[in-house]
Amino acid sequence: MQIPTRLVSVLMPLPIVAAIALPARQAQAQSPATPPPVTFTAEQDHQNMMDQLGIKALRPGPSGDEKAPNHANYDELKANPYLNIPDALTLNSGQKVTTAQIWWNERRPQIVHDFEEYVYGRIPKDVPQVTWSVIADEKENIGFHPVIASELNGHVDNSSWPQIDVNLRMTLLIPADAKGPVPVLIMFGPSGFPAPVQPSPADLAHINTAMKALLVQQDPSLRDVIEQHPGWEPIRPVPFQFPQMNADGDPPSEWELIAAGWGFARLDPQSAQPDNGADLTRGIIGLVNKGQPRKPDDWGALRAWAWAASRGLDYLESDPAVDAKHVGIEGVSRYGKAALVTMAFDQRFAMVLVGSSGKGGATLLRRNYGEAVESLTGGEYYWMAGNFMKYGASQATFGSMNPGDIPVDSNELIALCAPRLTFISYGIPEKGDAHWLDHQGSWMATVAASPVWTLLGAPGLSTTDLDYKTAKMPPVNDGLLGGKLAWRQDDGGHTDAPNVKYFIQWVDGFIGYSK
Repeated sequence: MQIPTRLVSVLMPLPIVAAIALPARQAQAQSPATPPPVTFTAEQDHQNMMDQLGIKALRPGPSGDEKAPNHANYDELKANPYLNIPDALTLNSGQKVTTAQIWWNERRPQIVHDFEEYVYGRIPKDVPQVTWSVIADEKENIGFHPVIASELNGHVDNSSWPQIDVNLRMTLLIPADAKGPVPVLIMFGPSGFPAPVQPSPADLAHINTAMKALLVQQDPSLRDVIEQHPGWEPIRPVPFQFPQMNADGDPPSEWELIAAGWGFARLDPQSAQPDNGADLTRGIIGLVNKGQPRKPDDWGALRAWAWAASRGLDYLESDPAVDAKHVGIEGVSRYGKAALVTMAFDQRFAMVLVGSSGKGGATLLRRNYGEAVESLTGGEYYWMAGNFMKYGASQATFGSMNPGDIPVDSNELIALCAPRLTFISYGIPEKGDAHWLDHQGSWMATVAASPVWTLLGAPGLSTTDLDYKTAKMPPVNDGLLGGKLAWRQDDGGHTDAPNVKYFIQWVDGFIGYSK
């Protein structure tokens, strides 16, 4: 059902941590002499950043093809060249963090600073305001449950630079029979109505009659063709199709969410920032930079996608059908990285499901196994801050650097989520969740992060061995779901779908929610 567009202008709440963008300053008029955005190829942009940093050469990243001469290391005996990872509970001065106050006032800000400066980049303070519009509402059925689906557009104010237009795309679905506000999971991926209602047979016949008339009006010779094929219709009814079940035989994840009384939102991260290096002078990064290339500490795509999720949460906080205190974020692979980054930097998110995230996500950067830091400083450089390229440098004005020089690691990224509900999810290589992702490295990081939950008075990972060097990864399908930091590796592939039902039950148990 099409409805008149209604606008929701959402301003950023001021108390949010400094890592989150504040509302834009009043836009200034664009100069008539404003040049167009810089147009680079990804290779040119990559070289531009190397030149800014004084890097002459980078170490090449490994190949994911195990038969290639430069294949990634998959030998566990060679996987840990750096003996120690940074301790989330040790200040830069060497002092141990012994109280929650020290964590919130000193240690956490140190970790946030280092991730912003050296890994993911900073969100500028002058990111423009987003105004959300409800484009259409529709009554749909998800898994035979009635829902209200809303198609949303988040227009970013581009009055200071009209040459770049950014519109966030999100679709929100809420159970139609909800008796009050519901928890909502924002899911990174394509936006759109998942089960659009089809026209009735009578309406479809009316549409086809009109389309045939238009065809004849456009080309009168088609009258004979149409009369010779009286059974042909321009638009046929969409045949019923059974849904594709999850790898474990359960219903699709979105069905499981609605059946549990949750809502969900589909947020397209690439509507904020395209997934490539050539477009870094476009999207939200390009808009804020007025079409110019990034500086070394500017944000990369992962942080831009996280920013988009935060703007989606801004909208959800304005919707009375949503329990805004219990909104989560989810993503798989590169979007799993973005989901973890979102949760780490925006403390309004109550829970996260991190699927198969690998390097730049939950896996230790210092591990020499599968995907490497050099992968993130080479072809995937645009996900990260420019400064991150230093750690892949073999020749530079500053000498050379390696992963051991990075001041933070992924255990500290996970720790930034404490004491909130954080679920680390993987599949198995045999089903397509490749060794490249380094499941063991993510397990080690999760173990090392757990003491922060304990310090903050929340149950952490439900295991007795919290030495990340010796703790044994649980068997497949044997999840650790007793604390607010959870781990589960299922026997599926490169998807978190088999873990969604466990995630829902786990969250519901902690927040006391039932349909």
